[in-house]
Amino acid sequence: MHSPADPTTLDAVASRRAVLTRVAATAGLVVAGSGVDLLSPAAAARRPERHGRGKHHHRDREPGKGGHGKHPRKSKKAGKRARSTAYRKKTVVLATADRHLVGRFSYGVTPALAKQVEKAGGARAWFERQLEPASIPDGYADGLKAWWPGLANGPQLLWANTQSGVEPGWEVMQDLQRWVLMRRIHSQRQVLEVMTEFWENHLHVPVNGDGSFTYRVDYGELVRRHALGSFVDLLTDAVTHPALGIFLDNAVSTRRAPNENLGRELLELHTVGRGNYDESDVKDSARILTGWRVDTYKTWSATYVPTDHATGPVSVMGFSDANASSDGRDLTRRYLRYLALHPATAQRICRKLAVKLVRDEPPQTLVDQLAAVYLANDGRVVPVLRALVGSSAFAGSVGAKVRDPGEDVVATYRVLGIRPSRPTRDEDAANAILWQVGSLGALPFGWARPDGAPIDNASWATTSRMLAAFDVHYSLSGQWWPSTGATFTSHSRWLPQRQIRFDRLVDHLSRQLLQRPASPTMLTACREAVGVGRKTVITRKHDLVKWGMPRLLTTLLDSPTHMSR
Repeated sequence: MHSPADPTTLDAVASRRAVLTRVAATAGLVVAGSGVDLLSPAAAARRPERHGRGKHHHRDREPGKGGHGKHPRKSKKAGKRARSTAYRKKTVVLATADRHLVGRFSYGVTPALAKQVEKAGGARAWFERQLEPASIPDGYADGLKAWWPGLANGPQLLWANTQSGVEPGWEVMQDLQRWVLMRRIHSQRQVLEVMTEFWENHLHVPVNGDGSFTYRVDYGELVRRHALGSFVDLLTDAVTHPALGIFLDNAVSTRRAPNENLGRELLELHTVGRGNYDESDVKDSARILTGWRVDTYKTWSATYVPTDHATGPVSVMGFSDANASSDGRDLTRRYLRYLALHPATAQRICRKLAVKLVRDEPPQTLVDQLAAVYLANDGRVVPVLRALVGSSAFAGSVGAKVRDPGEDVVATYRVLGIRPSRPTRDEDAANAILWQVGSLGALPFGWARPDGAPIDNASWATTSRMLAAFDVHYSLSGQWWPSTGATFTSHSRWLPQRQIRFDRLVDHLSRQLLQRPASPTMLTACREAVGVGRKTVITRKHDLVKWGMPRLLTTLLDSPTHMSR
């Protein structure tokens, strides 16, 4: 629907592509013969520096000796100021272990967040407070829902507006996607947002499901309420919720015609996993869940109908019941509790948490440890997360996870200090962000299948995704698209002092955007990208600030460090 409007000419676009290719090679993003490597900055360290004076080669340029703009000879005092490292005091840079923990449990470590962590007494103390989200004021994020009034409508009105064309359901679902992206940008409860996304993906209801859109907003809020609670409660409320019932056909399942869709996915995807049940289990699982009805395409009223519940003995993986009552609600809850606390469910949930938060192939010893904690604590999530972050496997997984498209775009907004405001037009930032995420290959809740979007690296570490990310980073760094409906950091404000040497500026930006000092490889990549010498003094009037800052910012954002978490 929208596409980024690049204000440059076609020649400049071609130049941008050439720069991207060179920067990718310099920064180690591309490894010959193996496609894209988003995780190996070490590969870049092994790459020898280029020599010679080809078309794109630039020597270090001292002030007053060429380069961009006019640079009169500086005094010794001015030169000393330009070499100063006082800027380092302006940005809190977390220790590697702290940055690792906060990065995995947030949507990007910003300078403001790093200060919060320092003030809290370190990452573990910050994490502990985050595990009690009710204790963290988050009024601004709580008010974001009002930006899109249609999100407050109930199922009947949503359906009526869809039928009349006043506000079709697909438009409201796009606003839901925008709302969750805004929450991830602005919320002070970062761990809650990360875990909400995890569970909404695990108990997946896509926004493009026919009919389920009528209850999809309420479903997401239910998941958020339970995201740091008990999986027993979450599973029970999710499986009996109209949104999941409509999506997986349980809303029309009756004793005369039991629908096996939800009964099967409950076992295969939500709890024990394949290989732990048979077809007889699926049939009885479906019979247990009959009675939870929705009056689809009419009133959209969600009720329990006892006359639609299939009675008679049931047996699923060791759970058995006479099922004599036509009111099967208590049976449903007991059955879901049994599944939630089954050892196979513990293994599956804890492995999935480890894949998301540790690495794609977590050690079985870690999964076993987490599963034991899960079962000992009646399926409560917080003790499992504490055990996970305290493990040696977590400590040893620094940089081992690739950001997916949503995480990439949200983190980019956050570190660039872009603050979207309430949108009034389609092209405003809070609306346009959805198309930016989509351009990288995935939309929130857009995965059509019930298994949820992939959480492994290989799915998102592709050439096409990398090039699309380059374009999004460049558009946002240049403030070209979106260019309205947000406040941006002016390019001159990225300078920490009136005059600063280029290598010091790169170091400052690396601390601001990547939460670490600039490496020699990063400095080389930045010099290649903008054609500025290491010792060149940069001021607000320098051409780099006037025209080249987007390329400089993008070079850091295009690095493996920003694309991983």
